[in-house]
Amino acid sequence: MDGHTDTPAYDGHLGETGSIVDLGLPAPGGAFDEHHPPDAALIGDCVHCGFCLPTCPTYVLWGEEMDSPRGRIYLMKEGLEGEPLSDAMVSHWDACLGCMSCVTACPSGVQYDTLIEQTRAQVERRHHRSAADRALRGLIFSIFPHPRRLRLLRGPLRGLQRTGLDRALRRTGLLERLSPQLAAMESLAPRLGRPMPLPEHIRASGERRAVVGMLTGCVQGAFFPGVNAATARVLQAEGCDVFVPPGQGCCGALSVHNGREAEAQRYARRIVDTFEAAGVERLVVNAAGCGSTMKDYARLLADDPAYADRARTLAEKVRDVAEVLDELGPVAVRHPLEVSVAYHDACHLAHAQGVRAQPRRLLAGIPGLELREIAEPELCCGSAGIYNILNPEPARELGDRKAANIVATGAELLVTANPGCLMQVASAIARSGRPMGMAHTVEVLDASIRGVPADSLREGTRPSA
Repeated sequence: MDGHTDTPAYDGHLGETGSIVDLGLPAPGGAFDEHHPPDAALIGDCVHCGFCLPTCPTYVLWGEEMDSPRGRIYLMKEGLEGEPLSDAMVSHWDACLGCMSCVTACPSGVQYDTLIEQTRAQVERRHHRSAADRALRGLIFSIFPHPRRLRLLRGPLRGLQRTGLDRALRRTGLLERLSPQLAAMESLAPRLGRPMPLPEHIRASGERRAVVGMLTGCVQGAFFPGVNAATARVLQAEGCDVFVPPGQGCCGALSVHNGREAEAQRYARRIVDTFEAAGVERLVVNAAGCGSTMKDYARLLADDPAYADRARTLAEKVRDVAEVLDELGPVAVRHPLEVSVAYHDACHLAHAQGVRAQPRRLLAGIPGLELREIAEPELCCGSAGIYNILNPEPARELGDRKAANIVATGAELLVTANPGCLMQVASAIARSGRPMGMAHTVEVLDASIRGVPADSLREGTRPSA
């Protein structure tokens, strides 16, 4: 990949502490300004052991040291020591998917998630991107964090899908030649069903066991309304009063993961205001990337005296839907579903939130369902928020690798807990010529509770081939 060997390779020297750098680095300068540069103490936690290497998607693809977590940390250290911000330096940080697999693998507890977010915020403030890159990012962030704008796209997109013009355009290869990034965006679009608006208040079935708020999300709400509807039904069936505040907006996940700090903070404040007023015990999230960001609101808004404490209080209430259902335990009857399922760990659920066992327990509790594990579960599918649009070639390679591992399980249904993963893997599986059903974890639970046949899930393929 061009630009990934321009920076001198790490020479293997460790500081006196045995770390990749000695502590006591000079004051921020060079590549970074004074506003939350990469934390020198966190950088010093890296002992250059290499446990992260086989779990890092870009290192697995390219074998390039500076495209591994420890290589990127070394570049952060250089920036703190006065090295100016360069295109080559930024290219290595941009190539990171932010999947946090390295955080799980690290025996030293290096907080790479914090470091890469600090670094990306610096890059967005201090690095001058090309006009084409700025235009693409501007387009993405003028659409995806805006639920109303996404809903407006549904009509034209459904028209293209119903007439087959989307497939015809794809076959010409014209969009791919004009812009691989826009072609990637088009190929990821899921097959759209009918809108499923939710009421503001859904009363629990039977005895009330909890009062929860529900995030409807941006992409989830516009492109996967069935997931939100299933989430509400399952929570209701398990004894939850569910509040769905209108106008809740974006949680800020895409913005914070791409260094757009001020923008992410604006979105986070709105979420805090909205759900604070709802007075709920738990805030349920069914999209992995959203949940990981919202659980980190205390850090995101730590410098805001009007919101710091409120953000911390709200963040403590945030739970993935699988966590809430697992904590409550089942009361609704599960009807049999005779189906084999391959469960894919969404990175921001497994690595960022540590939620792995709960979805598997929920699925295993369905009579007749056979759960199968996927090889290389630690490797990202290549979605990573908007990574698959900004970096379509490596994302496609990772997607095809993930699809091959999923197909190899022989399962009839792929289940995961993030809309980006569903779109990315569905597109890759369609390319493989081995189509299979796709579903969110709560859609499977909902089908079992309602006694819906397994065929409805098997037929739920997302992309258009």
